[in-house]
Amino acid sequence: MAVERKFVAEGVRKVRVEKHFTKELKRAGYGGMDLVRTPLGTQVTIFAEKPGIVIGKGGKVVRALTQDLATIYGVESPQIEVQQVQNPNLNAQIMAERLASALERGWYFRKAGSSTLRRVMDSKALGCEVVLSGKLTGSRGRVQKFTDGYIKHAGDPVNTIVEKGYAIAIKKLGLIGVQVKLIPPDAIIPDHFEITAKPMKKKDRLDISVTSVGTEKQSDNEYDDFEEDMDSVMETEIFDDAPVVGDEE
Repeated sequence: MAVERKFVAEGVRKVRVEKHFTKELKRAGYGGMDLVRTPLGTQVTIFAEKPGIVIGKGGKVVRALTQDLATIYGVESPQIEVQQVQNPNLNAQIMAERLASALERGWYFRKAGSSTLRRVMDSKALGCEVVLSGKLTGSRGRVQKFTDGYIKHAGDPVNTIVEKGYAIAIKKLGLIGVQVKLIPPDAIIPDHFEITAKPMKKKDRLDISVTSVGTEKQSDNEYDDFEEDMDSVMETEIFDDAPVVGDEE
């Protein structure tokens, strides 16, 4: 198999596994997965809000998922590890599933979208974008966006720091696609910079103080010289030419 075909096959397999987990682990608050190949096999890490449901009674659910990965999707020697999501409000997939569930329960789309956006931003996220697409209010499809904070739409940061989640809400009028994008608080943004003041050395402070004192003394001397010049001008030009009393005759 060519290298290109191998990469495409790996990507297709990962998408199929992701879709399978999203369907089977919906009740557990599925928050995404990480698939890494190791010399001993394939390490699959599942992130969930409720790890107990993923594991199942006596590990029954985990064994079933492992068997499905090996037989249906052809994953080589899968080893599943389950981790709990510390803050579900900062997980894009969980928030997308919650928003889709709220829409299915009859929430108005504006209220549901703004509530999801507020929850994410209250958790100290740097930015969030919620996109709803479908028949929201009538028989005609439309797209509604809710945005707050800082979000990237192009470049390498889209693949490195922006987390994405997607879910589908089934309504009577049709399907509504739900997409949530967010930037976590600990993300390092490439175009972020800070300006810090450089501390002044003690030697520089002494030089400045000496210079200022010398300037003040020089200004005082100039003021005294100016007063003396004015006095001499007044005596020679004004008082010498002034008429003396008794000389009018």
